Amino acid sequence: MNPWNERFLSEEYVYGTEANAFLKTMAHRLHQNGRTLAIAEGEGRNATYLAQQGMDVTTWDYAEAGLDKTRRLAAERGVQIRTELVDLNEANWGHNQWDQIICIFGHFNSQLREQTLAAVRDAVRPGGYFLSEVYSVYQPPYGSGGPKDQDQLYRPEEFLQTFAGWKIIHLFMGEVERYEGNLHNGLSHVVQILAQKSSGKS
Repeated sequence: MNPWNERFLSEEYVYGTEANAFLKTMAHRLHQNGRTLAIAEGEGRNATYLAQQGMDVTTWDYAEAGLDKTRRLAAERGVQIRTELVDLNEANWGHNQWDQIICIFGHFNSQLREQTLAAVRDAVRPGGYFLSEVYSVYQPPYGSGGPKDQDQLYRPEEFLQTFAGWKIIHLFMGEVERYEGNLHNGLSHVVQILAQKSSGKS
């Protein structure tokens, strides 16, 4: 079984039902009616929050159990979200498709991460945004969540290299407190970015 399906099969929302704190802080900067893609979105807490703000939200995840919980949470909150079963290794991103793409604690091996970030760069429309909070390479000793494998953890340089030419609105690496369900719990070391694609380039 897909390990993420196994994780999400419980009735409990393992990362909670409230949106990530960084996302909530920065959501007002996004296109409020924008076509929004949330990748590796898990159980839908962030997508549901964005839909509540009036955004047109699609989620991609490769765990059907997570998508089921996304649909349930969206229904409970009175919003609609498109849920798509997508393996990022085989994703059809398109070109200039999205007003914003969101990645909250989406962790992949370095090869898939490089491929995914490059695809995000191309898939966001001119003037659109990329927003992400992920665990940094310094996270494992904190023991408060995230993968133990260094290859799945982030450095800010990856974002700066991939999104060179974009306007960097916010970039941070350091300690934050995160309490998101049972699996993100306590002082953590993260990388955050909010970047806007130049409106003059496609």
